[in-house]
Amino acid sequence: MTEQTPPTSDAAAATLILGLGNVLMTDEAVGAAVLAALKPVADADPSIELMDGGTLSFTLAGPIGEAAWLIVVDAARMGQAPGTVRVLEGDAMDAQLSQHANNVHEVSLSDLFDIARLTDSLPARRALVGVEPAAVDWGSELSPAVAAAVPMAVAEVAGLLARWRGGD
Repeated sequence: MTEQTPPTSDAAAATLILGLGNVLMTDEAVGAAVLAALKPVADADPSIELMDGGTLSFTLAGPIGEAAWLIVVDAARMGQAPGTVRVLEGDAMDAQLSQHANNVHEVSLSDLFDIARLTDSLPARRALVGVEPAAVDWGSELSPAVAAAVPMAVAEVAGLLARWRGGD
């Protein structure tokens, strides 16, 4: 099987890894924590761009639309035990986002995907690496269960990249 790497351009990396969440809200900060752990991977691979998307905004529509592949890392309520890591790809990701589109942010990820669909720029390969939060409250530390899940989320991101590059 030949390695499939998405085409790159000067405008954007081929794979955007987008960490979401509020770093002042305990487990909401898991996206930023996973990005920090992925920094050595991105430093070694120029086709990967890490982006802290914070609490979302319409300004993320451009980078999402420019990416060939997209991996979103976020705290996600999925009815699992705290610290559970789940990967949802393509349509399964879209379904999860549409169920949980209501949020306190300016815009939801579902809104950004709708923009990408309208401009025919939704990344062909996309996945959500969701981590079930234990607590979302004021605080700068992840709960123990979510902190322990960060290496698992990093491994899931690496697994997605390896599988996608392998053509699956």
